[in-house]
Amino acid sequence: MQPESRSNDSFTREEFEKAPKRLLRDGRSANAVVWRVELAGREWTVKDFSGRNWIVRNLFAPYLIGRELGAFRRLAGIDGIAEHAFRIDRHAIAIEFQEGQATDKADPARITNEYLEQLENLMNEMHARGVVHLDVRGEGNVLIRPDGRPAIIDFQAAVFTEGLPKFLRSTLEEIDLSGAWKKWVKYRPDDLGEERRARLDRINHIRKFWVLHGYFGLKKKG
Repeated sequence: MQPESRSNDSFTREEFEKAPKRLLRDGRSANAVVWRVELAGREWTVKDFSGRNWIVRNLFAPYLIGRELGAFRRLAGIDGIAEHAFRIDRHAIAIEFQEGQATDKADPARITNEYLEQLENLMNEMHARGVVHLDVRGEGNVLIRPDGRPAIIDFQAAVFTEGLPKFLRSTLEEIDLSGAWKKWVKYRPDDLGEERRARLDRINHIRKFWVLHGYFGLKKKG
């Protein structure tokens, strides 16, 4: 199923408004209000810009929703990425809810070398499909699922690398991977390894001078 396609798994704005839901994030300014809702036989994360000002609602929201749907389309079938997503209307997107804990909320003992290697492999799969997430350095977008495997959520800041110069693409991918390596430093510092540590040091140096620093999710968070 293509993630943006409409089917029996989808629902309308009216159905969403009537359904019981739980607020996950109230959002501010240009950010969506984020809800968790059960509809059409699934649990969903819904990002809704409908309550924002006219400019955000009608200019930014359709672009951000389109970019996120484009990311899911490119990443369809990768374990650890939501398989189902669709546009509710011009102002909202529904994404299959990913069960799990953010890494900073989980028992640190669960953040094993195996988990971190799986996270690195997941990101390499994304990159092979031409998508960089660019907001993995923080904790909230990286989950550990009940079975111990990683998941990545929230592709609003994603960038598509197809057609970019090789140097720029590889730099963006290294910046992305540095989010996984940063977690290695936090949870399993003795197991990072010389190669990963050297790559992390190199990309941290580049990030100090990166022209897009603070944009597309690259704002330094430590």
